[in-house]
Amino acid sequence: MPFNLPNVLTWLRIVAIPLFVGIFYFPSTWLSHADQNLIATIIFTGAAITDWLDGYLARVLRQTSAFGAFLDPVADKLMVAAALIVLVYLSRLDALIAFIIIGREITISALREWMAQIGKGKSVAVSFLGKLKTVSQMAAIPLLLYDEKIDENFDSHEIGTWLIYLAAILTLWSMAYYLKIAIPQVVKHG
Repeated sequence: MPFNLPNVLTWLRIVAIPLFVGIFYFPSTWLSHADQNLIATIIFTGAAITDWLDGYLARVLRQTSAFGAFLDPVADKLMVAAALIVLVYLSRLDALIAFIIIGREITISALREWMAQIGKGKSVAVSFLGKLKTVSQMAAIPLLLYDEKIDENFDSHEIGTWLIYLAAILTLWSMAYYLKIAIPQVVKHG
């Protein structure tokens, strides 16, 4: 495992997950409900920023590695899955939406692994549709975590809910796109 700044940032995202989840188990005498929401939102947003930053630094500093390329999406998926499960636990997200998003991530990760093994990994590279889904869910999750009205015209829960439903639709659409590409290979390689 190469020890470099991009990989350290990726590891920090993984290490932050128990703290992120644990915030909601602190007694109310330690943190108010609003403080829990704010701290969790800050942690998740920081993780989302480092997700972009570690890839950028790896390219700029020429510190890309096979391990980093493996670990980065794993860290991203773990943080998103943890956030979705927390949101279901807090009754801010329907379990079906969380299942759709998490299930798609697992399915597409497995599909990419299999396609790479048969030498067709580039055919299921991240698409524009997948990037749009990611942007939608990464905007929705902090809004749902914060769960407060910012002013009378901006209800973070309502906007976050619309964005997470959009993310779920894009999730299904992008999964269908990837499966359409992969099905001929599944048939061919049985």
